[in-house]
Amino acid sequence: MTTKILLANDDGYYALGLEKLYDELSKWAEVVVFTPEINHSGASNSLSINRPLSLKKSSKGFNIINGTPSDCVHVALTNFLDFVPDIVVSGINNGANLGEDTLYSGTVAAATEGYLFGYQSIAFSLTHYNWPNIDEAASIANEFVKLIVANPTETKTLLSINIPPKDSYSINDFRVTRLGRRHQSQPVERTKSPFGQELFWIGASGEIMDFGEDTDFYAVDNGYISVTPIQLDMTHYKKLESTKSWLSNVVKTVSD
Repeated sequence: MTTKILLANDDGYYALGLEKLYDELSKWAEVVVFTPEINHSGASNSLSINRPLSLKKSSKGFNIINGTPSDCVHVALTNFLDFVPDIVVSGINNGANLGEDTLYSGTVAAATEGYLFGYQSIAFSLTHYNWPNIDEAASIANEFVKLIVANPTETKTLLSINIPPKDSYSINDFRVTRLGRRHQSQPVERTKSPFGQELFWIGASGEIMDFGEDTDFYAVDNGYISVTPIQLDMTHYKKLESTKSWLSNVVKTVSD
């Protein structure tokens, strides 16, 4: 049977990373693309619940949604696909999604939406902007998708894969990593419109703080493809008892 893939991204339907990955995947699989109308980098897992969405087709047959990356996957899986995908793939993103980037990433969010619906899901990111070595990156991303489809895990997993630009790759050039950490982001940048209105740009990401040898930052800095399994349960289990004790004591003090 032909492998069926739902492909999405956050950079928009015109993004080179999406086109190159689509070209590779469609050589061996049935690929349906749902993609945002405009760039939604930093959209995280937001859904458009306060307005209707619309759909149109690109010249390549991509389904273009006037919404977020999560909208794209949500709409596809709940209403539009006429098949059950074997895997949900997002990317390739224009830039890295390392450390805390993962929380804000629209690319990771699109894959997350697929995972929430019970599908094996992967988010691919090229760690440098403006698509250096994108052909090579798309080729190795395609190899990872083939490998994972042919060798599924017992339980579905959500993977964030960051690819550093290189002239050539081997499927063995990877490290399974944890997320590193950054220092806090740079301050917002203030500017003014031509009409004198005060405007703000979100500041750049913070410098790397946790660069341990098992982190995604370390892997890509040393030329390896970083593969990070992501979990969605954000409960801090080690803090459950201490939080219970602390809050109980506070409430008791106030009540006495």
